[in-house]
Amino acid sequence: MSKPAVAVVDAETSGNVGTIARAMKNFGFEDLLLVDPPYLGRDSEAYGFAGHAREDVLPNARELTFDELADEFHTVGFTAVTNQDATSHVRFPFRTPAELADSLADVDTDTALVFGRERVGLTNDELARIDEVAAIPASHDYPVLNLGQAATVALYELRDLAMDETQLPDVEVHRAEEEAIEGFYDHAEQFLVDVDYPAEKRDKTMRMLRRMVGRTHPTGREINTIRGLLRRAQNQMK
Repeated sequence: MSKPAVAVVDAETSGNVGTIARAMKNFGFEDLLLVDPPYLGRDSEAYGFAGHAREDVLPNARELTFDELADEFHTVGFTAVTNQDATSHVRFPFRTPAELADSLADVDTDTALVFGRERVGLTNDELARIDEVAAIPASHDYPVLNLGQAATVALYELRDLAMDETQLPDVEVHRAEEEAIEGFYDHAEQFLVDVDYPAEKRDKTMRMLRRMVGRTHPTGREINTIRGLLRRAQNQMK
C-alpha cells in the first residue's frame, strides 16, 4: 500500500500544524493535507515548530476541501474515546492506532488519517462521512489529548506503514559472547570464595545470579565493567 496521507481539518493555530508536520517527518509520513488551514507563511509558528519538516512536508502540503478529502481517500478519523457503544455509530465502533496499523497494512487504496480541531475535534457531521474511526485509549479521568499529542501518538503507532526497514534504527541487542559471560560466572564464583561467603549457599547464589544475568542479556562492555568492580573489590581485600 502507499503511505497514508495526514489530513488536518480546520486547525486553529499554525503551531499545531507545524507540530504534526514534525511528527510526520519523525515517523516517515510525507503527504500533508489541509482543510481550512490557518495562515502558514514562512514567518508563521508552523515553520518554527516543524523542525526539519519545514524543508519538505510543510511547504509541500496540499489544501483541499473536506468533500474532496472524503471523495479521494479512504478516511480514518481520530477522536477521543466517548464511551459510546453499538447503539450509536457516530464514534463507534473504533480501533486503537495499534489495531489500525494491522488493518491498514492490508488496504490497497489511498488512505488519509484525519485529525480535527484543537478544542472540538471532528464534528459529528464530519465523522458521518469518515470511513472508519480510531481513538487513543487514555485515562477515564482525562481522556482528551491535544491535537499535536494525538497526532504524534497515532503516527508513532502507525510508523510501520510509512517506514521500511532501512529507515528504522538498529535496536538489536548486542549480547556479550557466551565465553565472556561464562568467564564472569567463574569470576563471580571465585569472588564468593574470596569474601568467605558460606559454602552451603554458593551453589544456590550462583544459580540465582545465572538466571538474573540470563534475563538481562548484558553487553560485552557491561560484563567487563562488572568484572572490573569485582577485581577492584578483590584487590582491596588483599
